[in-house]
Amino acid sequence: MNVNTPPKLFGTDGIRGTSNQHPMTPEVVVKIGQAIGYLIRKKIISSPSQANKVVIGKDTRLSGYMIEQALASGLNSMGIYVQLVGPLPTPGIGYLTRTMRAAAGIVISASHNAYQDNGIKIFGPDGFKLDDKLEKEIESLVVDENLSKMLPPSKEVGRTKRIEDAQGRYIVYAKSAFPLEYTLDGLRIVLDTAHGAAYKVAPAIFEELGAEVLHVGNQPNGTNINDKVGALHPSLISQAVVQYRADVGIALDGDADRVIMIDENGKLINGDHILAICAIHMKTKKQLRHDTLVVTQMSNYGLEKKMNEYGIKVIKTNVGDKYVVDEMRRGSFSLGGEQSGHIIFLDQATTGDGTVAALNVLSVMKETGKKMSELASIFEDVPQVLINIRVKSRVELSEIIGFTKILKEKELELKNEGRIFIRYSGTEPLIRILVEGSDKIKINKIAEDLAIFLEK
Repeated sequence: MNVNTPPKLFGTDGIRGTSNQHPMTPEVVVKIGQAIGYLIRKKIISSPSQANKVVIGKDTRLSGYMIEQALASGLNSMGIYVQLVGPLPTPGIGYLTRTMRAAAGIVISASHNAYQDNGIKIFGPDGFKLDDKLEKEIESLVVDENLSKMLPPSKEVGRTKRIEDAQGRYIVYAKSAFPLEYTLDGLRIVLDTAHGAAYKVAPAIFEELGAEVLHVGNQPNGTNINDKVGALHPSLISQAVVQYRADVGIALDGDADRVIMIDENGKLINGDHILAICAIHMKTKKQLRHDTLVVTQMSNYGLEKKMNEYGIKVIKTNVGDKYVVDEMRRGSFSLGGEQSGHIIFLDQATTGDGTVAALNVLSVMKETGKKMSELASIFEDVPQVLINIRVKSRVELSEIIGFTKILKEKELELKNEGRIFIRYSGTEPLIRILVEGSDKIKINKIAEDLAIFLEK
C-alpha cells in the first residue's frame, strides 16, 4: 500500500474521526456527499419514487454544523435535493428516509464518543444501513476518483431546505411501539439523554404516554455530549433513581440508538438483560420469530444459558449492530442486539433504537405488574473482564510475534471454563480484550497478562 494513501473511511458503524482531522474535514466530507450523490444519480442507490432526495439529521456536537453544510454542499453539487431535520436520533433518520421515500438518509454523529469526534452513518432507501459493497463504492469514489469531473451542468444543481416537523413525526412513530391498551400513568422515570440527539424527543415520548419524567443530561451546549452522562456513564442517573425514588432509569447515548436501564434500586441493567426480558416475554406471546435471538460475540454466556432453558436459540455475529441486523434480515428474526445496549426490534425499527427498546421493556413491566429489579434478575452474568488498549495503528494480531503462543497458554489456563475474545474496536483506536469465566481472580490475571503483552 502507498504510504500516502488515505486511511480506510468506513469502520463497523459508518465513518468516524476527530473533527477537522482526516477524514472529518470539510474537504473530505464534501467529497463524501458528492460520492453519495453520484451513486444516486446513477441509480445505484435509488428510492421507490426515483427521487434524488437525501435526508440529513445530526446529534448536538459543535462540529455538526460544519459537517452538515459540507455534506449538503457536496450533495447539492451532484444535483441532489437535501432535507435537513436537525437533531434527531439515528433510528429516526432510518424511519424518515423510508417514509419520505428518500434515496438515502445520513446521520452526522459519533454516537457515544466525546464531542471532539464526529461521524457519518448512511441509510439506504429501505431505512437500513448501507451494505459493505456500497460503502466500498463510496470509499473508492472519494479516495480514487476526481469527482469534480462527474458534476452535472449548473442548471441541475440541487437545493437544501429544512423540515420543521421531523421531531413530531418521530415522536408519533416511537410511541407506536408501546401497546395502545396501556399508559405509563403513575410511573416515575429518570431519563438521561446524554445531552444528545434525543434531548427533545425522548422526554416528549415518555411524558405523552403519561409518565412523570425527571431529567438528566438534557442541556446540550455543543461540547457536553456524553460528558459523564448517558449510557456509557450511568452513575449519575443511578444515583438520581434512588434519590427520587423512581421506578426506572433510562440512559441513552449521544445518538440515542442504544439504551442502558436502571432498576428502582439503582442497579444497572445492560443490553443482555434487556434482551433476556424481551425475548422471554415475546416467546410467551408467540412474537419471537423462529424462537431465536441474535447477539454478538461480546454477549455474556449467562444470557445464552438462560435462553437455552427457555428453548430460545442464540445466534452470535461479529460485533456491531449492523451485523446483528444483517443476520436478523437473513433469517427473518424479530429480536437481536448487543450487550452495549443496541437493541433491535425488527418489526418496529430498522436499526437499534434506545427509546423504542425502553418502551418495550416498560410494556413488559405494565403487562406483568413486575418491578424492574424482578424482571432484570432473570439470569446471573458469568464474570467478565474487559480491558481496552489504545493503539496507534492496526496490525493483524496473528502477525504479532508471540501473540498466538500466549493466547493458547491463557486459553489452557481457563480449562474450558471460559473464553477469551480479542478484537480491534470498529469505532475507536482501541484493542478490546474480553475474558470470561467463573473464577474472577483468574480471568483478571489473564486479561492483565494479555494487556501487558499487547502494550509492549
